Order: sequence, then C-alpha cells, then structure tokens
Amino acid sequence: MAGKKISVEFDVQKDLVDMLEFAAEKYQLGDKSKALRCLLDFAATDGDWDIIFKQIRCIRCAPDGGWKKEEHEAKQGIIRNQFYQ
Repeated sequence: MAGKKISVEFDVQKDLVDMLEFAAEKYQLGDKSKALRCLLDFAATDGDWDIIFKQIRCIRCAPDGGWKKEEHEAKQGIIRNQFYQ
C-alpha cells in the first residue's frame, strides 16, 4: 500500500462501475478502487490531459450507450490481432 488512502464519494454511471469491476478481476487488482487508482495514476503520469479532458466522448448518447464488456473484449481482440500481424 503506497501512500495513505482516504475515502471519497463519486457519482458515476453503472456501466463505469461494471468497467472498473471487470478491470479489477481481469488484472487481479483486488477491487474496483484499485482499478480506479490505476486509471488516475495513468492520467497523472502518462496521460495527455488535452486528449483526456478536451476531447468530447459521448458513449451514453445512444439509447443503449455506455461501456460494455463484450464490445471492449471484441475491440481488444481486433487491436491484438493488428499488433501481432
């Protein structure tokens, strides 16, 4: 455990909670809080803040919008196949 952690409350959509739980399980992080900390650490150290905060992403505009495990896994499979060819 690096650094003292404090409890903070955030309001997020259900699909984002699902995404964090999926990441925590897939990468054996322990829980969704650790998955969120990993994302925040990436944003703080390696993320391009202009890309993160200035680019508008509206994944919930469609009636069935939001993060979906099946779409994520399909996209990751395509990216892996392109990378290893």
